[in-house]
Amino acid sequence: MKNSASARAVVLMLAACVLGGTQAVAQTYPSKPIRLVLPYPPGGGLDTIARPLAQRLGERLGQQVVVENRGGAGGAIGMESAARATPDGYTIVMALTAQLAVNPGLFRKLPYDPVKDFAPVTLMATGTYILAVHPSLPVKSVKAFVALARKRPGEIAYASSGNGSGGHLAAVLLESMTGTKMLHVPYKGGGAALTDLLAGNVQMLYTTYAVGKGHISSGRVRGLAVSTAKRPAVITDLPTIAEAGVPGYDAGVWYAALAPAGTPREIVDRLNREIGTVLRQPDYAKILFNGAIDPVGSTPEELGSYIKSELEKYSRVIKAAGVRVD
Repeated sequence: MKNSASARAVVLMLAACVLGGTQAVAQTYPSKPIRLVLPYPPGGGLDTIARPLAQRLGERLGQQVVVENRGGAGGAIGMESAARATPDGYTIVMALTAQLAVNPGLFRKLPYDPVKDFAPVTLMATGTYILAVHPSLPVKSVKAFVALARKRPGEIAYASSGNGSGGHLAAVLLESMTGTKMLHVPYKGGGAALTDLLAGNVQMLYTTYAVGKGHISSGRVRGLAVSTAKRPAVITDLPTIAEAGVPGYDAGVWYAALAPAGTPREIVDRLNREIGTVLRQPDYAKILFNGAIDPVGSTPEELGSYIKSELEKYSRVIKAAGVRVD
């Protein structure tokens, strides 16, 4: 009995030490700059919402939040970097649909697991793409674009920010739903993809509204439709792809904040609260609105469940389309 009681006392003492240590870390957090990893090169649509977030989050936390672009391999390089970081709250990653729900179905091997390697923080926002074409392409509607793609199988080149990116899958979905075949040209980021669309080296690109709107307004790029089932309030002059001739089409993008697995729950909760507060700030909400992005904000548990459901959904889409990237 004495040995049993002593063992219980030791266990309780160790638990108290661990709890006390975790609470102490949470109370002093953060005490140094925080790294915000973006799994894309600079210049893409993710930068337009991540950098303003980093500034405002840093103001709330009292420490600088440093944006680190780690692009390449469909976002896998940046995701691996974040997954392997020390789980102490000083590394956060902002990931998209591609990294968390699409890549596992596209790539035979990934250097990270979107569920096991990360602690969900919050589902930040959802957004849309614009199906944009170079003005030299003789089409002004989705119906005309699909008709031309059917007439010229494999000849229309479309750019994306990389294999497995949201824009890549949006195009794959369009092909599968319209019986068309196009030529995929992957880049290492949205900025490089847009540059080649502007130059006429490729004919089509799914671009974010924030990145593409200026070029669409100037006529250097022609916007045909938005990719989501519902038009964002800020976009009044473009139909949805579903409205424009492909019923049932819906290919949006969502943005999530995560930390490395094992990050103390108190720190995850703190990040969840502070990011949620930034999402509700009128000036930041306006940035999202102008980019055709809707703020969400969720609990860590809700994000975890959402990632799993999206993994299942995109796995079915990718398998049905027969797409695989080695």
